[in-house]
Amino acid sequence: MTDFILHPRLLADCHQLGRLSASHLLLHRNAAVPWLILVPETDLANLLNLPIAQRDAVLADCKHVSDYLTAVLKCTKVNVAWIGNLVPQLHVHVIGRSPTDPCWPKPVWGHLSEVCDYTSDEVDAILAALVND
Repeated sequence: MTDFILHPRLLADCHQLGRLSASHLLLHRNAAVPWLILVPETDLANLLNLPIAQRDAVLADCKHVSDYLTAVLKCTKVNVAWIGNLVPQLHVHVIGRSPTDPCWPKPVWGHLSEVCDYTSDEVDAILAALVND
């Protein structure tokens, strides 16, 4: 693999927060639900095809984000998915869910009509909690 570049759609839809141990960390711009995206540096499209050590490191990053969503943001459920239908670059969605979110209990895809923006202070707080441990 040569120079790593994030897919343009991910860049358009997300705030770039920085790096975790095995992934680039992005925050979806729609603050209606806490939705983070992890992007490992690979040309592979499927998480299960990563070398075991890399896959385990990405999953550890997912656990780190999940712990933040449940412990700090008090989400009652965390949805994790790597779909890749619109963006072929491997990326893992880690989404905090709760009965009070705007599309509960349906999946966020196709059901999240509410749009809210993060303030710069909110983005900075998420960055500090997840990347600057």
